Amino acid sequence: MNDILEKILATKRAEVATARQMRSEAEILREAKSRKDVRGFARALEDKISQGKPAVIAEVKKASPSKGVIRENFNPAQIASSYAAHGAACLSVLTDVQYFQGSYDYLRQARAACSLPVLRKDFMIDPYQVAHARALGADCILLIVAALSLPQMQELESLATELGMDVLVEVHDADELDAALQLKTPLLGINNRNLRTFEISLNNTLDLLSQVPAGKRVVTESAILTPEDVNLMRSNNVQAFLVGERFMRAAEPGEALSELFGPI
Repeated sequence: MNDILEKILATKRAEVATARQMRSEAEILREAKSRKDVRGFARALEDKISQGKPAVIAEVKKASPSKGVIRENFNPAQIASSYAAHGAACLSVLTDVQYFQGSYDYLRQARAACSLPVLRKDFMIDPYQVAHARALGADCILLIVAALSLPQMQELESLATELGMDVLVEVHDADELDAALQLKTPLLGINNRNLRTFEISLNNTLDLLSQVPAGKRVVTESAILTPEDVNLMRSNNVQAFLVGERFMRAAEPGEALSELFGPI
C-alpha cells in the first residue's frame, strides 16, 4: 500500500504542477474567496447527532484501485438526491480521476442536486488543491495523515479554515492519531482498513477510542456493513459514519442507507 500511496501522491504532484500552468493559484484563490455558499459540514453532522440520529457521510464513488468499477450506472446527481431523501447528513464525492475514476464535475453535480454539505474526497497535498476545492463548491476537505507531514497538514488546514471549509483528518493507527490530534479540526476519521494488509476490522476504531480526547468527533470509515455494526459503534458513542461502497453497489443508494441505519 505504501507503494500505491507513493504512486498516487506522485500523480497528485504532477496534476498540481499542470493545473498551475493552466490557472494560477492566485486566480483559483480569488474564485474560492468569491464563493459565499459554504454549507456547514461539521454542523450538519452535529445537527443529526443532537437529534439522536446517526450522522451519515454518504459517498459518491464510481470505482477504486482495488475493486475497479463499483457502479456502472453512475449518475452523481441522482445518487446525491437519493442520499438526501433518505437522511444522509453530508456527502463525500471522489474527485480523483486516475485511480478512482472521479471527476470535478461529479462534485458540482452532486452538490447542485441537494442541499447537503459536500466533502471533496481526494489526496490533498498542496494549497492549490484546497483553494480549488472551495472553488468547486466543496464544504470540507480530507487530510490523510499517512500522506502528509504535520506542517503540511497544518498549512492545508489553515487555508481551508480561512476559506470557511471544515477539515476531516483521517488516521489508521495510534501514531497517525497522535499527529492528527495536533490539528484544530474536531473531525477525526478513523479508517477501519489496514493500509498494509487491506483487511478491515471495526476494532481499529474501537481500539483507538480511549486515546481520543473530548471535543473530537470520531467518524468511523469503512467496514460498516450491517445494522449490528452500526449498533456496535453507536453503543460505544461513535455516532458519525462514512460509508460508500455498500451503497454504491445497491440499485437505490438511499434505500441501502435506510436499510443499514434505519429511518433517519
